[in-house]
Amino acid sequence: MTESIDILAYNTAAWNHQAANGCEWSRPVDTAEIAAARAGQLNARLTPGPLPSGWLGDVRDLRVLCLAGGGGQQAPLLAAAGAQVTVFDASIGQLAQDRAVADREGLALTCIEGDMRDLGVFADASFDIIFHPISNLYVPNVLPVWRECARVLITGGRLLASFWNPVVFVGDRDPVLREQGLLRPVWRLPYSDLVNLPPTAMVAKRERNEALVFGHTLADQIGGQLDAGLVLTGFHEDWQPHPRFVIENVLPTFIATRAVKV
Repeated sequence: MTESIDILAYNTAAWNHQAANGCEWSRPVDTAEIAAARAGQLNARLTPGPLPSGWLGDVRDLRVLCLAGGGGQQAPLLAAAGAQVTVFDASIGQLAQDRAVADREGLALTCIEGDMRDLGVFADASFDIIFHPISNLYVPNVLPVWRECARVLITGGRLLASFWNPVVFVGDRDPVLREQGLLRPVWRLPYSDLVNLPPTAMVAKRERNEALVFGHTLADQIGGQLDAGLVLTGFHEDWQPHPRFVIENVLPTFIATRAVKV
């Protein structure tokens, strides 16, 4: 794939399309979930299952950045639990879902459009917690994300992040193999749709308005956090409840980390 693509612009447009069509990550939480969060039962999620015990705790009056996490789900729940929440996302469609829930529920919520790799609109030490649900597969280089997270966190601040186990990116996507329950590794990590996806598959993906994805190594996903000055204090794996790939039937492919800025 030699065509030059503005990845941020392309993926922003793709997510605006997904939001307009009500994809899984663009379905706002309901009033009952907001009421539960207000009552102290906060169910913000990084992966399909609940957060590990003690990862989040009481967020009242804490400054929380919901990073690349628009869609009317996590940010409103955190705000309902009493946090001072800023949601930062490249997609205005996703941010519109957060605004809609905030208006519906009378929540104070700040929404800012931007690139997760550049948090220049925020001063150093602006946040107590960063909540970063699975999204960094939409940028080709994840290291700037971790550096910016470390910069805008206070000393002792927490980064709660999630991402795919990169093993999901190495397999051939041939539907015949999937039907046979077979996995054929063909792609070397790090993975890039721009480099690895066959031209016909790329055309089909663009016709479906799907975002371009990048499979980062664990050295970049975890080692990158450590190199940015964060210390890992929690590690969690979770299963895909609706497997799309053969590998998801045999190992948990969601990874979540809890890190602290020292």
